[in-house]
Amino acid sequence: METKIIYFTMNGRPEQAEFPLDCPAQDVKDLFRSAAEAGPHDILKLYNPKGNIINISPNLEPNSPQSRYKLEVVAADCNSAELAGALGFDLSSMEKRLQDLEKKILIEAGETPAVVYEMKKQVDSFREKLESVEHLSWLGLFKDLSEGTHKPSPFYHKRTLRKTREECEHVQEKFLQMSSLEVSEEVRQYLKTPNFDNWQWEDAEIMVLLQVMYTDLDFIATFTIESDILQRFLFEVYRRYNNIPFHNFKHCFCVTQMTVCSRTSTASIVLPCFLEQMYGLIWLTDLRRKMDGIDLLIMLTSAVCHDLDHTGYNNAYQINARTELALRYNDISPLENHHCAVAFEILEKTESNIFRNLPMDQYKRIREGIIKCILATDMTRHNEILNKFKSILPAFDFANKDHKDVLMMILIKVSDISNEARPMEVAEPWLDCLLQEFFNQSDVEKLEGLPVTPFMDRDKVTKPSSQTGFIRFVLLPLFMELANLFPCLEQHIIDPVRKALDYYTEMEKALEREKQNRAQSENAAKSKETAVGMQSSADSHSDAGPEPSTPGNTFKD
Repeated sequence: METKIIYFTMNGRPEQAEFPLDCPAQDVKDLFRSAAEAGPHDILKLYNPKGNIINISPNLEPNSPQSRYKLEVVAADCNSAELAGALGFDLSSMEKRLQDLEKKILIEAGETPAVVYEMKKQVDSFREKLESVEHLSWLGLFKDLSEGTHKPSPFYHKRTLRKTREECEHVQEKFLQMSSLEVSEEVRQYLKTPNFDNWQWEDAEIMVLLQVMYTDLDFIATFTIESDILQRFLFEVYRRYNNIPFHNFKHCFCVTQMTVCSRTSTASIVLPCFLEQMYGLIWLTDLRRKMDGIDLLIMLTSAVCHDLDHTGYNNAYQINARTELALRYNDISPLENHHCAVAFEILEKTESNIFRNLPMDQYKRIREGIIKCILATDMTRHNEILNKFKSILPAFDFANKDHKDVLMMILIKVSDISNEARPMEVAEPWLDCLLQEFFNQSDVEKLEGLPVTPFMDRDKVTKPSSQTGFIRFVLLPLFMELANLFPCLEQHIIDPVRKALDYYTEMEKALEREKQNRAQSENAAKSKETAVGMQSSADSHSDAGPEPSTPGNTFKD
């Protein structure tokens, strides 16, 4: 059997991995995970000699001992014994001890001393440091929503909504250091597929990948976009996405990436997630040959900007709570109008205006297109836009501007809600993040006495129930109409969504069976208690002996 040998270093120690040429991708990853002595939830990164990140897959280029790759474990499970040992203590244990101490002092002293508050502050500060990345599942700090715990996640409540200046400066410095590095061809191809795994990438790296998208679609040369202006634009976009569980910078990336996926075979490639979605669709559907470059620029930039400054509360909340945004935009798509306004605030600044070298007529066309695309992401307009697309589909004409405008709105809508078209290991963490944001909103609605959004109520919604109806009645009808225009999408986005529907349907059935079994067990326990009680009463009555007869209590035959 023909094999491949890969030479690499781990913590400066020379290692080598040998595997068959037809080895499954997961087996290759497990091999490297074993070499790094990493746990199942740890994140690995492999660098080539130039310092570029390369994908751990069977397609790794063979190298020599003189050109070793470098393997790193960049994130570890905080619940692991190894990390607890490295820290010198267990964070969860410390918190429990602190809570017990606080209760004891409160009972004995009647109030909590300042020293306990200071200790709590230190523990919270340490946890916040651990949570300084967008996705925390690998740290074990996300609550498992399937367990029914009602404690809000520390992610949402412990980080400030807006990014701090220090946080932004740190990411900007890393981005500028990395922006001149060459991204490998393997990563570029990986970026064009619907399987791209966003959880592998830090914010600075995501900005580099966004820069690659603008470059590989020839936007830099065609629209005279200077590299430093593009970098400033991407940084300002990053800065204006907030620290919230779902509608954050990583979500922006995922939506953008899906827009431009290619026809490249993904049999042996596994990739990152959402910004990738718009980028991916452009490649998959071969839109570069069907639409003008300016239309592609509009779609990609709309995807990048489509949720700017989202605060984690949807339009229904904005309107019911009579927020500043709802008042400003007269209850008409307040969030989407705000996203557009923030996008053009960024583009109004000379140092971040990627369209500054374009003639006025092109700029007006781009502005009009971006506004249309971002406003189309308001789900209250879903049926209106889908019905319009269905009506023009039989005679769709790429030369017709009105037809193209509707298609662009459909494409950004598909990109925006297409997480379920991704591999389950990429898609399911996104669902956890979304439910986290939903449950937070419904909690606030209850506290403020506002109408509670039904599909966000943690007391009524489960993970599978939130998805089955959405996939069946929203995702599949939308995706299938788009596939009528682009049949290649059947394999790439519809088949995975059908599998996701089957997955959540089975999960829903399992939860229902568990609920019924629990109810039966409880009923059986109650019946047993009642029977024991009756038997005990009968035994007690028997031990008292026969009741003495009285003159009025004697019956005769």
